[in-house]
Amino acid sequence: MTDAAPIVSEEAAGRCGYQGAPGAFSYEACLDLRPWDEPVAFDTFAEAIGALKAGEVGCVLIPVENSTIGRVEPAATLVEQSGLVQVSDAWRPIRLALMAPRGARLADIRTAESHPAALGQCVNFLAGIGVKAVEAFDTAGAARDVAEAGDMTRAAVAPLRAAEVYELSILRHDIQDNSDNRTRFVLLSSADA
Repeated sequence: MTDAAPIVSEEAAGRCGYQGAPGAFSYEACLDLRPWDEPVAFDTFAEAIGALKAGEVGCVLIPVENSTIGRVEPAATLVEQSGLVQVSDAWRPIRLALMAPRGARLADIRTAESHPAALGQCVNFLAGIGVKAVEAFDTAGAARDVAEAGDMTRAAVAPLRAAEVYELSILRHDIQDNSDNRTRFVLLSSADA
């Protein structure tokens, strides 16, 4: 037995859900792949998918696979179990940056915070500079937390756009271990997107 598809209002049809905070890779994917839609942030992948099922958004964009670490979990499993139809997918280059509060120096950084998938993509870089990886719910959420704390020993691993959104300084560009680092995003919809 399958649930009936929710009725999607005109307002919901113009909204694309994603997991994370503004400035996250999924946020960037929404802006680039669905520029006509309003990006809508959710704390978890399950909440984003649930919002689509409830008719609160017209589609969701979810990362399911990365060229460096493989499956992005729990996102890939949630997509498979959602019962929703995959409308399209796109591989996008992922460039990670190490960012910290303005005035921080690389030599002072002790921890780097980010989503586990992003941390897995720059293991060698972080080990090479002697920085401890700290898991957070999201790349941009980590950038926001680092900015709010103002602690010069804390950094975030996130997309460049997150540094702009949260007014952080970039300490190093392109810190991903694989120069061809890419993530596959899938677009899910309960109606034609």
